[in-house]
Amino acid sequence: MGSGNEQGEGRGVSRRGVVLGTAGAGAAGLLAGGGTARAATRAAPRAEGTAEPVIGRATGDRLHVVSFNIRYDAGAAPGSPDSWSDRRPVLAAFLETERPTVLGVQEALYHQVRQVEADLPAGYAWIGLGREGGGRGEFMSVYYDARRLEPLDFDHFWLSDTPALIGSATWGNRVVRMTTWVRFLDRRTGREFAHVNTHLDHQSENSRQRGAALIRERIAAFDPALPVVLTGDFNTPAETSESYRILTEGGLADTWLTGERRTPSWGTFPNYRDPVEGGTRIDWLLANRHVRVGPVAINPFRTDGRYPSDHVPVQALLRLAG
Repeated sequence: MGSGNEQGEGRGVSRRGVVLGTAGAGAAGLLAGGGTARAATRAAPRAEGTAEPVIGRATGDRLHVVSFNIRYDAGAAPGSPDSWSDRRPVLAAFLETERPTVLGVQEALYHQVRQVEADLPAGYAWIGLGREGGGRGEFMSVYYDARRLEPLDFDHFWLSDTPALIGSATWGNRVVRMTTWVRFLDRRTGREFAHVNTHLDHQSENSRQRGAALIRERIAAFDPALPVVLTGDFNTPAETSESYRILTEGGLADTWLTGERRTPSWGTFPNYRDPVEGGTRIDWLLANRHVRVGPVAINPFRTDGRYPSDHVPVQALLRLAG
């Protein structure tokens, strides 16, 4: 869910602006290189320790996009469900299995951002900034396959009346909320798209609605021909909430409703328990009309009974329209 915690300062970067990382041996800049929804086959959560992907590495002109609230490291004791030291290898196994082209995470502290970087397969990079500036607070980092995608532009803005002011919060939220976006060139197809990643507030309804409206406004300012995907933990139900209405009536569609479902409609915040079919979806992956949606999934990945987060990831296989 949305973290109500106030984080201490993270380690590392303190400069304003973007933080760029590289995963494994790859270095960004040095590396070359919809359909109608259908009912999913009823299935139990993923079997223990299986390495079979639900969607897996994208082939051809398709992009595998993932949204995942990885749950901040609260310092929970090893052996507990919330222990990051125990959850980290499960998250690494998920990333190795699913191989997203681009991944938007929420709640990652700076040391977690770097550890996810290290755990991704070689050739990935990331862009992000702590919500209190530099390496402080949680990141909405965007990870990407740098062998295929080239970042052409990026920015961060805060969900407040002063969106350019780092760490600002003016809409009733006690926790700072922000958005990171990156405009990519897909070297494989020569097409461009924007990936927007956010985390709305867990307490203030006013903040959620105002944040959704600001995100809608910023996306509307992009080139109208640009494909856009929006990932995030929205802390409010899909289909019935006002924030969802603001975004979906602003030119974005819910890929869960337009794609071909490979899993049941699990709730996305099971809190380390097995997800409930038909539960509330508070994590969404939205896309505009320039994106064609293929298979979609809500993935209850686990190994040896352990989940990587209190949320489950949302995935979609997408094509950029002509």
